[in-house]
Amino acid sequence: MRSPIFKLFFSRYKILLALLLIPLLSQLVLPCTVAVISAKASREGRPLLWKNRDTSAENNMIIYIQGKKFGIIALVNASDPEGRNVWAGCNSAGFVIMNSASGDLTKGQEGMAHNGTFMRRALEECATVLDFEELLQKTNGQRKVGANFGVIDALGNACFFETSSDSFTKFDANDPRVAPDGYIVRTNYAFTAPTPYTGGGYIRFERISHLFQQAAAEKSLSVPFILQRAARDLVNEKIHSFPLAQPLPPGPQPFYINTNDTINRNSTQAVTVFVGAPSPEKAYLTTMWVMLGQPICTVALPLWAGMNKIPEVLTGKNGSALNHHSQLIEAYLYPDRRGHMTQYLNLSRLMTYRGQGVLPLLMEIEHEILARAREVETKWLSNPPSPDKINQAAAELAQWAWEKFQENFPLEALQ
Repeated sequence: MRSPIFKLFFSRYKILLALLLIPLLSQLVLPCTVAVISAKASREGRPLLWKNRDTSAENNMIIYIQGKKFGIIALVNASDPEGRNVWAGCNSAGFVIMNSASGDLTKGQEGMAHNGTFMRRALEECATVLDFEELLQKTNGQRKVGANFGVIDALGNACFFETSSDSFTKFDANDPRVAPDGYIVRTNYAFTAPTPYTGGGYIRFERISHLFQQAAAEKSLSVPFILQRAARDLVNEKIHSFPLAQPLPPGPQPFYINTNDTINRNSTQAVTVFVGAPSPEKAYLTTMWVMLGQPICTVALPLWAGMNKIPEVLTGKNGSALNHHSQLIEAYLYPDRRGHMTQYLNLSRLMTYRGQGVLPLLMEIEHEILARAREVETKWLSNPPSPDKINQAAAELAQWAWEKFQENFPLEALQ
């Protein structure tokens, strides 16, 4: 029989253990910044889907999955080469899905345990947004998810579904009553949460809302806007921090900024931007732009739903070479590894690297890749390519960018 002293000690031990686990559990939650854009609002005239993936899983890669019904291109953790959990992806029918975790739709971390496996299932089974809605209906009460699922398809549908274990609410970017400007943005809280203000990402939500409002007014909502402005944004409007809009302070000391509440976060490990197919007959043209690594430390490469082999630089038994090299740039830009100092970006290094700055050198590569990808897609619109042709084009673009990336960011410059 346990003594009262033992019971008191055990009770306090459980409380202490719970307090110690709270920070760990908060790191496991996957905060992200996401958006869905209708075809009428995008400059491409096709629906767009965007996700900045914020996660403690530093190594991400792309894999190809041959499902029972569809081929799948998926963003996964490098530790999950089978793709049991998919964090963004598209299939050969032109269906696309991604998510942001929304803990206010569920009770605890366990309530979101199936977010990744559910997206894998959706890519296996769904050809359209309607198929996905039917999947949600038949799994009500049977799934463990708490997420804002963003989906688009080759029919031009573009929606968010705020989804819990037993219910969901649809937000249609093509419905002017829901999205008067043709787009919807989300971070890590749900508008339909049973308890308001218990989610996260409010500062990021305000910032991305302002960026999208301006871009919509300028009719510049597009892949380049998302990749090169939104995904890499370092502004914290709450404290009036606009670091790239002003010169560095004078003096020899390096200048740092905190990136815990910016869209490009210290915990952002990947970016995906999907462009919907122009029609179901051209589902092969569904495009997946992917960055592996923190956005300010890597470049975007294109993949297409009609391919069945991923370029080597984005995948592999040891993960992605592009991801690994981007981590060297990240270590160079975040040199202080003590405690919360990992949240602090050395802005001086970002803006003065090799006399040009990191971002201009990344843009130099990316502008060329965007232009080459447009040329390829224009040809494919009238001449449908074989999977081998798509594989070859994606591999050649990736190889050129990889060589240029290493040239601009050699190991010796990152010491």
